[in-house]
Amino acid sequence: MRVLNHAAPCGTPSARETLLVLLPGAYSAPEEFEAAGFIDAARRAGLAADIAIADAHLGYFTDKSMLQRLRDDVVLPARARGVRHVWLVGISLGGFGALGYALRHPSEVSGVVAIAPYLGRRTLLRDIVAGGGPAVWRNTAVPEGPDDVETGIWQWLSAQQPVRPPVWLGYGRDDRFADSHRLLSGVLPAARVDTVPGGHDWPPWRALWDRWLARGLLTTCAK
Repeated sequence: MRVLNHAAPCGTPSARETLLVLLPGAYSAPEEFEAAGFIDAARRAGLAADIAIADAHLGYFTDKSMLQRLRDDVVLPARARGVRHVWLVGISLGGFGALGYALRHPSEVSGVVAIAPYLGRRTLLRDIVAGGGPAVWRNTAVPEGPDDVETGIWQWLSAQQPVRPPVWLGYGRDDRFADSHRLLSGVLPAARVDTVPGGHDWPPWRALWDRWLARGLLTTCAK
């Protein structure tokens, strides 16, 4: 898996121990994160963290190798060099991948930022609504097989217990996936859900990124 690496602007212990992994949407290249100002915004916020933009493209999802490739090519090598805190930041299909990774390997992820994530096939979402909503539906839901990450994500996030690792959800109120986002927001803590005007495009995604950075959840070089 191709990765674009950006080193932290400071050499503090926190910077060496923290990695943000950015996952693009289905038809986006890693360079689009750079063009949209995500890296510059993180640097202006003074994050004491390295950033890796993974080229987790649609082909990896199609052949169902994405989660393993992300683990083998990005997360495990980072941990081998001393990284203790891995945050996954995914947009659209990348948000789905980030949630799927946290579902399968929760001990390897410190947090997930899912921006306008794809949340599963329409038939699944209809079943969740018809089943009384996520918290009720999960009790009788049956995954279609071991690779049914979509069902697994909803069962995990709708469990009646704190989600680990923690998940932050952000989306544009006119996003084409907004119905599924609103459905998911009902089972997440309100403080971990954010919305902005706009649809499924870079301007609202960048606005959501700026707002998440402003939460100050990660150590900065000044601290």
